[in-house]
Amino acid sequence: MQILLAPIEARIIASLIEKEITTPDQYPLSVNALTNACNQKTNRDPVLALTEREVQDSLDALSKRHLVMERSGFGSRVMKYRHRFCNGDHNPLQMTPQEVAVLCELMLRGPQTLGELRSRAQRLAPFTDLADVETTMEMLATRPDGPFVVKLPRQPGSRESRYAQLLTGGEPDLDALAQQAVAAAPQDIRDTPSLMQRMEALEAEVAALRAEIEAIRATRD
Repeated sequence: MQILLAPIEARIIASLIEKEITTPDQYPLSVNALTNACNQKTNRDPVLALTEREVQDSLDALSKRHLVMERSGFGSRVMKYRHRFCNGDHNPLQMTPQEVAVLCELMLRGPQTLGELRSRAQRLAPFTDLADVETTMEMLATRPDGPFVVKLPRQPGSRESRYAQLLTGGEPDLDALAQQAVAAAPQDIRDTPSLMQRMEALEAEVAALRAEIEAIRATRD
């Protein structure tokens, strides 16, 4: 995968994708509108408080990498921006609406389960059922120009695994995620043998997942 984004850059790209789909009459966005979109208190995790200067600096960096482009409307002096992340003319990265939708949601809200992705990404692209979402995630995880997402080990006490995007910093820190899962468990449960067994299984799954990612990377190289 050739695209690697800083967290602020990912928020900017995802916000542009979101607004292109949900409010096309207001797209492309000015720096002010884009800053407000990045700092929304809904559909965002974490909630940020970016300044227009920070957004402009990131836009300048993204423009140099041809991931965004400037567009000023007819008769307007305000510079506006649109993304060039995927699906544009001559863009080598082509994705289905479903792939764009779930990747956008992962950049906006962080790791999520299939159920969360279906309910949240439905506003960006149609999904028939959970199997449709799962198929989309498998496609993103196995694309020749990817992987773009990874399935995380299931946390102790959770019934579903979450998925994370790989555009910001590459592979997530799986060991740290495992430690966070233990820290989040109540103390009386944390000390039980059953949790220890689940942790051992989780650590084994982390090792297997890391090996799988390395194998994908080796075939791509």
